[in-house]
Amino acid sequence: MQIALAPMEGLVDNILRDVLTRVGGIDWCVTEFIRVCDRLLPASSFDKLAPELRQGARTAAGVPMRVQLLGSDPVCLAENAALACELGAPVIDLNFGCPAKTVNKSRGGAVLLKEPELLHAIVAEVRRTVPAHIPVTAKMRLGYDSPDGALDCARALAEGGSAHLVVHARTKVEGYKPPAHWEWVARVQDVVKVPVFANGEIWTVDDWRRCREVSGAQDIMLGRGLVSRPDLALQIAAARDGVEYQPMSWEELLPLLREFWRQAQDKLSPRYAPGRMKQWLAMLTRGYPEAVALFAELRREDDCQRISGLLGVQKQAVEACVA
Repeated sequence: MQIALAPMEGLVDNILRDVLTRVGGIDWCVTEFIRVCDRLLPASSFDKLAPELRQGARTAAGVPMRVQLLGSDPVCLAENAALACELGAPVIDLNFGCPAKTVNKSRGGAVLLKEPELLHAIVAEVRRTVPAHIPVTAKMRLGYDSPDGALDCARALAEGGSAHLVVHARTKVEGYKPPAHWEWVARVQDVVKVPVFANGEIWTVDDWRRCREVSGAQDIMLGRGLVSRPDLALQIAAARDGVEYQPMSWEELLPLLREFWRQAQDKLSPRYAPGRMKQWLAMLTRGYPEAVALFAELRREDDCQRISGLLGVQKQAVEACVA
């Protein structure tokens, strides 16, 4: 069984990948999508969204990172995939699941699920271009507005050369609205010979159990569920192995929040760092009552020094100096 951390644009950036993979239980993670239009991107474009390439394509915790590309031009995607491999990408992942309107309007992401032939052409061209030892994988939704073509899309991706498929079990139109249709993951697995990962609406260990029962999938990809509960992968792994596990407490989570804030201040401007902190904290309110109270204090705060104070960062620094 593999547990992967999902790529989520504007949320699971290199900072959050670093912090979440420190917790444990994640076998691999994926970058936010790198948009490919009509040219070969400069190396700086990859470095911006995948700085882990400078450290062996691994997070600081040693978790392997894959590079995800998004676009619709098979040749251009293949050329950029080859460059990503030269820069150190160990796996090339192709995005056919992004539901964002701006992305879909520019012929990227889930809108391509209307064109199975193009899906096949993209994967086949990328597979043909990148070194044979580097896997090419794909992430898809069930369709644009209906799952009727999901099996055709899955066949196109697998036959094009995708080493495995991640299936977000909702259509583009459904977005992130529950439920996820895990039964379609089983139907996809029935028509392809490559492994299929289940993705979507796994927030708890009980959700994982139901997903496994309905989808039959052994491998999973966690997105918002893991962001909201950073040790969810460890919880699931313990349940799988029949090992008793005590979920992460708020006190254990606080050092991760502080590390996230430290990196956000180092890597982002004072204008954007507070928003990133609030974004993650808002998602943590789903599982931690303490996050609800802290978010209420932080939600209208944009001064970095005051945010540090509310997070206990200044106090922590003083205590460290005394120690």
